Amino acid sequence: MLVTSLEARTAALKDLTPEARAAAIARATRIVEQKIRPAYVRVQDYMAELNPKTDDRAGISRLPNGAAAYKQALASYTSTGLSAEEIHAIGLREVARLEAEMDKHLRALGLADGDIETRLKALDARFQPKVEGDPRPAILAQYAEMVKDAEARSSTLFNLKPRAPVEVRREPPLTEPSAAAHYTLPAPDGSRPGVFWVPLRGPMFNTIRMRSLSYHEAVPGHHFQLAIQQELQGIPKYRSARIFSGGSAHSEGWALYTERLAVEQGWYKDDVPGLLGALGSELFRARRLVVDTGLHTKGWTRQQAVDYGINVEEVDRYVAWPGQATAYMIGMLRIVELREKAKAELGSKFSLPAFHDMVLGAGSVPLDVLGQLVDGWIAKEKAKA
Repeated sequence: MLVTSLEARTAALKDLTPEARAAAIARATRIVEQKIRPAYVRVQDYMAELNPKTDDRAGISRLPNGAAAYKQALASYTSTGLSAEEIHAIGLREVARLEAEMDKHLRALGLADGDIETRLKALDARFQPKVEGDPRPAILAQYAEMVKDAEARSSTLFNLKPRAPVEVRREPPLTEPSAAAHYTLPAPDGSRPGVFWVPLRGPMFNTIRMRSLSYHEAVPGHHFQLAIQQELQGIPKYRSARIFSGGSAHSEGWALYTERLAVEQGWYKDDVPGLLGALGSELFRARRLVVDTGLHTKGWTRQQAVDYGINVEEVDRYVAWPGQATAYMIGMLRIVELREKAKAELGSKFSLPAFHDMVLGAGSVPLDVLGQLVDGWIAKEKAKA
């Protein structure tokens, strides 16, 4: 295949002589036969040797010191002392809560039959683009409008905002086939904005989750948090540049928190499909808690994880990257918990924009450190009162 691809691609090169082309193809053939094919055979033989030693268990706990390794992974990725059992229980609780809420909204839309995933897919099908030609330019324009709308809605919820702008761009063709939506930081010198990158592979598009994805990746999610951190003065450069800091629990927890914030603030009024998209995204993160801990501490098989409602590609990610997927929901829940604690202690003196400014102004920190910072902020606010 490697050689035939070279043959096909060089056939149309007018400035390549037949002799040079033949020589290149002959050289490529020798490289494949002498180096590439033997390497593949070695890998094949190694996998054949390993296969009889495997079983259906996919978690790290089956390996020597695996339980200790997973405990350390959870501590690293959640930046808390929560145990796997506690995280598993939190996941089960959140899954039950979210599925119950989603069931209510799905029934209101006339979708009463089947499990949550089946009904969400049916809802997705209702909202697929029905225009002639390529729908991608219009979808990209919708994303840009959603980010602009989120900036306007955020004006009353945040005092601290990034100076750098954010743009929505389609993921480049080279990486689009395998990319997930993501955010890249603006250039520190202001020469490039923050960018919310959107893969638009098609032919199906995840239209009901567009708004929650915009809030997560751009405003007021990753763009607010990461661009502000880069612009912070008075902290070491390694922190503002997130070289040795910026753990998943804080950064991904904040982005998921902003998804929850949009729901709480009524941004989905008169948009029940969009609300279901947001709740579905949160449900996905809750299921991660159950699946990740199930795989790595409870002997779950890969198929059990898939059957719980996580696609194969995601399950394989959790198998290969123990603990990381727990960071999102644990981070979000801790930020909500700290906000509610501040509300309870400060009463009428509590300011939501001031709380957000405190969290964003701290930069990315471990969740336990964030708790200490919130306690200090509460004490200062009480002293002012």
